[in-house]
Formats: sequence, structure tokens, C-alpha cells
Amino acid sequence: MGNENTHWLERLMENPWMLLILGIVVPTISYTVWGVYDVLSLPVAPLP
Repeated sequence: MGNENTHWLERLMENPWMLLILGIVVPTISYTVWGVYDVLSLPVAPLP
């Protein structure tokens, strides 16, 4: 019974450290991209 027959997603779901890393990295990257897009999409403010 080796790991050669297990699906990669099954091995991922059985690894709590990889799930922890993904749970931190994926929201961080998505919120960073969302924030950069939001800042870049703001209109230029007119100076007085």
C-alpha cells in the first residue's frame, strides 16, 4: 500500500500543514490582488 495509487487531491487533503499553508496563502494573495485592483481603479482626484 504505497502512495503511488492515491490521487494528488487526496494526499493534499490528508496533509494538515499544506492545508494550513494554503489557507493562509490563498486569501492573502486574493485580497492583495483585489486591493491593488481597487486602488488602481480609483479615479484621479482633482487638485484644488
